[in-house]
Amino acid sequence: MTHPFKLPEDLVNTMKTRRGVVHPYERIEAKRTAMIVIDMQYYFMGAGYPGEAPMAREIVPNINRLASAVRAAGGRVIWVQNSSKGTDETWTVLHDHLLSPAQKEKRLEQMNEVHEGYQIWPTLEVKAEDDRIIKKRYSAFIRGSSPIEELLNRHGIDTILMTGVSTNVCCESSARDAMMLDFKVAMVSDACAASSDAFHQASLTSFYRSFGDVLTVDEAIRGMREIGKAAAE
Repeated sequence: MTHPFKLPEDLVNTMKTRRGVVHPYERIEAKRTAMIVIDMQYYFMGAGYPGEAPMAREIVPNINRLASAVRAAGGRVIWVQNSSKGTDETWTVLHDHLLSPAQKEKRLEQMNEVHEGYQIWPTLEVKAEDDRIIKKRYSAFIRGSSPIEELLNRHGIDTILMTGVSTNVCCESSARDAMMLDFKVAMVSDACAASSDAFHQASLTSFYRSFGDVLTVDEAIRGMREIGKAAAE
């Protein structure tokens, strides 16, 4: 089970007129593509944790399936983990103004790299050839958060498949910033999760309108296969 999601028909028609196509990244050159998996950690998936989004547990099979397809087609899989280590001093707006003292303490403790909350969910299939990145902000791409931009540039990546949790916070923040750094970004609707259907729907609809594309796992895999088939002919 995943969040129910469908792009509004009137928006699809508007974007088709603007862009000339419904999906600008319908065909995906896998060797220049990275699947980025955001924050699939106990803090956002484990029962009772402050950031728990129960639907994140449901999208694990879709993430594993897409990751396998990306690797097989020659793309990269990047696991991004949110760490609170040191952020009590470097991100005071969040911790001192937008969280209560109790919530601040929980976040700093339970997303620290020595805590279970930081760890990747155990049924996710992380492979030795995959990349792993630590980020310190909602967005992996904002200045000072992580070295992900340099990693992608070093490997000639120009296309991103964004997956993970939460759709409307860390996934969308990372996806928007990546687009504005000139990466082609598609959010994968059934490989992202939020704390509610409404947040998920609103986030993906807004992203599709102004920032990039929204694909399903099946559409992303089909897009990679079509490019691969054309190259082989």
